[in-house]
Amino acid sequence: MPKAIRIYEYGGPEVMRYEEVAVGDPGPGQIRVRQSAIGVNFIDIYFRSGLYKAPQLPFTPGNEGAGTVVAVGEGVTGFSPGDRVAYGSATGTYAEEVVIGAGSVVRLPDGIDDDTAAAMMLKGLTTQYLLRRTYKVQPGDTILFHAAAGGVGLIATQWAKHLGATVIGTVGSEDKVALAREHGCDHVILYRTEDFAARVKEITGGKGCAVVYDGVGQATFPASLDCLRPFGCFVNFGSASGPITQFDINLLAQKGSLYATRPTLFTHTANRATLEEMAADLFAVVGNGAVKIPVHTRAKLADAPKVHADLAGRQTTGATVMHP
Repeated sequence: MPKAIRIYEYGGPEVMRYEEVAVGDPGPGQIRVRQSAIGVNFIDIYFRSGLYKAPQLPFTPGNEGAGTVVAVGEGVTGFSPGDRVAYGSATGTYAEEVVIGAGSVVRLPDGIDDDTAAAMMLKGLTTQYLLRRTYKVQPGDTILFHAAAGGVGLIATQWAKHLGATVIGTVGSEDKVALAREHGCDHVILYRTEDFAARVKEITGGKGCAVVYDGVGQATFPASLDCLRPFGCFVNFGSASGPITQFDINLLAQKGSLYATRPTLFTHTANRATLEEMAADLFAVVGNGAVKIPVHTRAKLADAPKVHADLAGRQTTGATVMHP
């Protein structure tokens, strides 16, 4: 019987159990996939800890992975057993085999291996909607990306540079500065020890940025708003340091008629045509080498508790991929 990580109660990494689970046949509109690589993301920690609630307990965490189709359910067109596929908005992917709605799956082009796919679907599609759909980065824009050495950050800074932006990145420690520079950052700020808003003003000659992309949350708010030019856009897409709970909308007026948004990947990928467009855009920039997907950590699925502890402790850079 295939194995998976199961969570019976919310809590720390130790609540994850590695055990055998029954995997059913795919129902109408579903496919069954034997996974070869599983993506790890901060959202998995939110679900494990209970910050985000799973539909029921127990549950298997995980949204991202890649593998081979082993069975298709009734009414599924476009996929057949043997196809290589990947997904960034599935559920229960911390498993050897998983049943997924075919609507959230894309076929993998030959030039992209399974580890790369599992490392980039959620983070890469997140980057796509941030840079191409939320605020459309234009040549000549100056942008600020928080946690530039993280999983999304290392993809986003390369892509933003490729689009012709001047990229300012923040990182949490000295050892991440060089990594951020190698992946497209023109300027790197240590957000824990430097006044990043003052540094941004200095770098931009007082003008500010067109957009701030923030997956950090509490620790970088409200100073992020001080980094924006008038009519600039504040995009909060994660809460690695804790959620922004007190949001006074009048701040947006005081700081220059700003825009603020809190998008999610799942709203974008709910539409099949949109998902396919986003994936094609991602595969194109990865396929032509403009964006390289850094997989810095590989681990066994059975070691998921340690993987979570390292991710939460900011011990990781780039992407982590687990193998069943």
